[in-house]
Amino acid sequence: MTITSPTNQHLTEVRKLSRAPSRARTGRFVVEGEDFLAAAAAARISPLYVLCAQGHEGASQAGWLEVVADLLAEVSALGSSSRVIGVYEQRWSRPVGPLAVALWGVGDPGNVGTIIRAAQAFGAACVALGPGSADPYGRKAVRASMGAIFAVAVARFANVAELPGRLVGLDARAGEPIRGPLEGELTLLVGGERDGLPDELLAQCAVRHRIPQVSGNSLNAAMAATVALYEATRMAAG
Repeated sequence: MTITSPTNQHLTEVRKLSRAPSRARTGRFVVEGEDFLAAAAAARISPLYVLCAQGHEGASQAGWLEVVADLLAEVSALGSSSRVIGVYEQRWSRPVGPLAVALWGVGDPGNVGTIIRAAQAFGAACVALGPGSADPYGRKAVRASMGAIFAVAVARFANVAELPGRLVGLDARAGEPIRGPLEGELTLLVGGERDGLPDELLAQCAVRHRIPQVSGNSLNAAMAATVALYEATRMAAG
């Protein structure tokens, strides 16, 4: 049966999940596009349900619901509406190693999603979100993760004492240039886009590292985390 009413409960939920309070209350989130559903399937994570365009080849699958095109476009967050929209349960882990990335005050959701993508690329076990960091399950962060949200453990933390291994703080102002590989269990601690890590957190780090630059302003949080992950693992990655 095709969904034809704008007040359908599934369409209503997808609209609501664009807002953080609804995601927090329900523990659900939205992804759009076949590539994202394929990433979830590769991680053996099943959707709660999928809304698909009327006539879509996947419509016969269990949990897939056909929707008339204009209604599906109305709930899509993409400029050109997606042909599939999936709703999934959020997955939260505790912070785990041997290599974790922890974010403190990284408020841009695109940066959060990109860091999750980089964590998958360089083999980090976890991305942990501290105070002031954007919701990794918001649509912009999920989109920027390019499906890595299904492959990397996502955690919350309130105190750096909860993080695994040695704390390695990224400090644009001081510290030794970061050169890998970085041995043992550790957490790369990344600060916010404007102010970086607070001094009181840097004081708790076992070591501070900076990313040498030829010129220009400091790198944004996602770029800094990506370079640090590369340096931390480059010898091991070969």
